[in-house]
Amino acid sequence: MNYRGYAYVYTIGCQMNSYDSEKIAAILGSLGYAKTDQLEKADIVVCNTCSIREKAQEKAFSFLGTVAGKKRKRPGLISIMSGCVAQQEGENVFKRIPHLDIVMGTQAFSRLPALISKVQSGMRHVSDTDEPNEIFESMPDFTTLDREKISRFVTIMQGCNNFCTYCVVPHVRGRERSRTPQNIVEEITVLAESGVKEVTLLGQNVNSYGGYGEEDGRGKIDLHTRGLCTFPELLEKINEIEGIERIRFATSHPKNISDELIFAIRDLKKVCNQLHLPVQSGSNAILKKMNRGYTRESYLERIATLRSHCPGVGLSSDMIVGFPSESRQDFDQTLDLIKRVEFDGLFAFSYSDRPNAPASKFPSPLSEEEKMERLNELLSLQEHYTEKSNLASVGKVESVLVEGRSMKNRHAEAEMPSEPQLPQMTGRTESGKIVHFHADNTEPGELVDIYIEHAYPHSLWGRLLKNR
Repeated sequence: MNYRGYAYVYTIGCQMNSYDSEKIAAILGSLGYAKTDQLEKADIVVCNTCSIREKAQEKAFSFLGTVAGKKRKRPGLISIMSGCVAQQEGENVFKRIPHLDIVMGTQAFSRLPALISKVQSGMRHVSDTDEPNEIFESMPDFTTLDREKISRFVTIMQGCNNFCTYCVVPHVRGRERSRTPQNIVEEITVLAESGVKEVTLLGQNVNSYGGYGEEDGRGKIDLHTRGLCTFPELLEKINEIEGIERIRFATSHPKNISDELIFAIRDLKKVCNQLHLPVQSGSNAILKKMNRGYTRESYLERIATLRSHCPGVGLSSDMIVGFPSESRQDFDQTLDLIKRVEFDGLFAFSYSDRPNAPASKFPSPLSEEEKMERLNELLSLQEHYTEKSNLASVGKVESVLVEGRSMKNRHAEAEMPSEPQLPQMTGRTESGKIVHFHADNTEPGELVDIYIEHAYPHSLWGRLLKNR
């Protein structure tokens, strides 16, 4: 392919957006546009957007606003908004950003070359937010990837069928569509052959992969007749891929945590003993208003079953504070659930209205001041359990997958007088904890044994024992 210029891809939002941005960069690479990290060099600028929170949406508009001046200096520069905000707003984006060339929805990646051709032929304000029936498939293009990364995201499905009342995902990414096991295994095999050691499987609800639980009026759908399988069966297939050392996945829905999935975490060697299981609230009344499809009791039962089969499992969750009509009693039930579960980590947010989400029309909204007070109280409580979890690792030997050099000095050299000259490395335990250590003979992708000597609020410090 002849060289045509440079492409700059700016990513906002979740892990799936990061994966999508790699696919966009690969498509642009096939057209002759080399990836660049320097905005000033770019001939094509893509902002891959997130609409899950207003702050992320405004960040996208702010970034694309800065491109206006660059287009005045370089009229041939092509600017593109992709992702969830593009899907949500469609052609309305052009009213706010008149200099923008292309609005590309979440399902239009395969049509990106045609959209660029339209702009290059003289068309203005090109928009494509149509949803295809098939999920977009493509293999990794290593000319656009960071070859030194040993961990990669792999999307296994897109969309969501749950329609939680606070969420816009079904509106911006459509209904659930699963990739075939063959294509997923092929992609991960290619990644493994390039040196990738860890994959994180992505989907809005990975444990409903393949349409698990769907019915067609005659009972449960036979996934295998459609060339699909259950999520635990997919994990078994990936577990057999040579070169892959660890398998993670996100995000799971509590109502779909089956015993079979718990057994897969327990029995499959490469599947990490870790689970991110968003609960969102500890109040049954709020969970019902959120349309989550489970109760606090059923959530706690699944946690108890998981821990009985997978001792030491790393547990994290998401929590929304200040949902419309959330009383102090509702919030206290959320705090109580945190105390009962003792999560290793928690991502917590104050509720904000999103376009098209039913909850934006719910009565009895809370004030911003009250939401922030509750959020800070919740985060303070969680800090205690995160620190408790980290302290429990001190004195243990952990298997750590080395990711590379640590970007920050996590441990004062004055405390390690015998090793100040050694590089500081970083990696993760199987349960997802960050570990820093000194070493001069380890490389990214190696599994090493680390004796944990110190615990910090969000990471661990250890001593290298041996390479595996």
